[in-house]
Amino acid sequence: MRVRVYVSFKTTVLDPQGQTIRAALAGLGYASVAEVRQGKFFEIVLAPGTTRESAERDMQQIARDVLANPVIEEYRVEFLE
Repeated sequence: MRVRVYVSFKTTVLDPQGQTIRAALAGLGYASVAEVRQGKFFEIVLAPGTTRESAERDMQQIARDVLANPVIEEYRVEFLE
């Protein structure tokens, strides 16, 4: 089983790297880009035999406790079968 975890800043948190990317795109002539938010992406392969229920519980905990800072970041867990 393969899992993807997407982590990004909450919309209320300033994203300086996203602002820098947006400014660079504007400088390259992409004036239609109004905002850029950057984030992190993790692809995790689980051991054979892992149950979906166990995987969901573990991935939510790993995303919350290890991969994301829940104070300033939000995350989304996606299962690929």
